[in-house]
Amino acid sequence: MSSALLPVYARANIAFERGEGSWLIATNGERYLDFGAGIAVNALGHAHPHLVEALKTQAEKLWHTSNLFQIPDGQRLAERLVAATFADTVFFTNSGAEALEASIKMARKYQSAKGHPERYRIITFQGAFHGRTLATIAAGGSPKYLEGFGPTVEGFDQVPFGDIAAAKAAVSPETAAILAEPIQGEGGIRVMSNEALRQLRQLADDNGLLLIFDEVQTGVGRTGKLFAYEHAGIEPDIMAIAKGIGGGFPMGACLATTEAASGMTAGVHGTTFGGNPLAMAVGNAVLDVVLAPGFLEHIRSVGLRLKQQLASIADRHPSVVAELRGEALMLGLRCLIPPADVVAAFRDEKLLAIPAGDNVVRLLPPLVITEEEAAEAARRIDAALGKLEQTLAAQPAADASV
Repeated sequence: MSSALLPVYARANIAFERGEGSWLIATNGERYLDFGAGIAVNALGHAHPHLVEALKTQAEKLWHTSNLFQIPDGQRLAERLVAATFADTVFFTNSGAEALEASIKMARKYQSAKGHPERYRIITFQGAFHGRTLATIAAGGSPKYLEGFGPTVEGFDQVPFGDIAAAKAAVSPETAAILAEPIQGEGGIRVMSNEALRQLRQLADDNGLLLIFDEVQTGVGRTGKLFAYEHAGIEPDIMAIAKGIGGGFPMGACLATTEAASGMTAGVHGTTFGGNPLAMAVGNAVLDVVLAPGFLEHIRSVGLRLKQQLASIADRHPSVVAELRGEALMLGLRCLIPPADVVAAFRDEKLLAIPAGDNVVRLLPPLVITEEEAAEAARRIDAALGKLEQTLAAQPAADASV
């Protein structure tokens, strides 16, 4: 039977009807350990009581008014994000792509307002993923996302991932900013070193550029810090966030310093739904949990233990796994076979994971995962990889018998 849905997704033949913490329950009653978390979205797992209560309480009062009026919970959430980060100001959006669009516009507007309208180009890195709008696919530069959509939006200069010399060489009189993910998620859990991030900060400073970080996937505790840039001991000028900040509710934000946002005056940018009361109630509830004493320490502890277990598992299955990557609860297995096959094998063991670029399978559990659940996930991963190895070992014999 054909579907009325636009066929742009290769959906697995499974549907879920409810979730409990780190678990999803399918319509047939089977329980799956969720190591995808809605692609790093469900930071606090499924049906977290504090988020449910915040959403229900707000839903009974007010859903939407528009940004023509004051939204007190939005002011409060912005103040909390400012207090916890480098930023002085926040613009709320519906999604990560919209947060990146705001970031790009802000960087260009900054240079124009400073008397340099010719400075509009942005240096980006190969393998990046910044969203699906026309500007963000141009920023990412992936041919598979650009093909068929007409002329590419002008103004982005890709350089090899982590190549600071190439980034320096790409700076021109037209350059406005540098845009980077501290860890590429869609690109395959590729970690940009702390030293490289510090060099990008210096490169921006030396050339009057703005440094933009895309922390849509790395942010809100995923790497063991509230935001991944903290590991490098430097700060960006602009940062796009989404995913985890809504805990499953669609929302994002563009954070910036006063200087970087100085060109963004009344009327130059806007959003219909961004910052609506429902989203702001949930965002504040997420921060209640993530900023509570001990929560980030929990992420680092569970993440370290899980990484140790996965390293041991990878060593036991060298014909399937080539490399373990990532930080805390943003981990990836670079595979020697198609990642879709590995994801399917994990799903057979009732564990959900997400494929990525560079032959990587992403492991992105909810940040509330327990030590016991992490150990259970490791057991299921080990079992799945073992079965894959058995299948691979049997293939030459099967071929010879044909």
